[in-house]
Amino acid sequence: QVQLMESGGGSVQPGGSLRLSCVASGRFYSIKAMGWYRQGPGKQRELVAAVSTAATANYTDSVKGRFTISRDTYKNTLYLEMNSLKPEDTAVYYCNARFIFRFLGPEFEFWGQGTQVTVSS
Repeated sequence: QVQLMESGGGSVQPGGSLRLSCVASGRFYSIKAMGWYRQGPGKQRELVAAVSTAATANYTDSVKGRFTISRDTYKNTLYLEMNSLKPEDTAVYYCNARFIFRFLGPEFEFWGQGTQVTVSS
């Protein structure tokens, strides 16, 4: 059974920083693309940032220059460094990853349980 476990959420003031982590565990052949999504109050879930196996990163426009996504392949861990946080960044942040379970096998998508980030003065 594959699991994604997020940590690092919390409450900060505007302008503050947080670092989210997501650890993948279980039995799998490899992890393909990984990403962070968020869902704010009354909003649809949206992609925040994603990183490929080649470490190519993409960001939604609203977080460019403030957030940095990275991954540690050896630790099966995904990170999201969030700086200059704004109240509109308040949301539940979800880790997403695509796994394969055999060589050249199909990809399967998994989600973490989410971690709350609240930005408020």
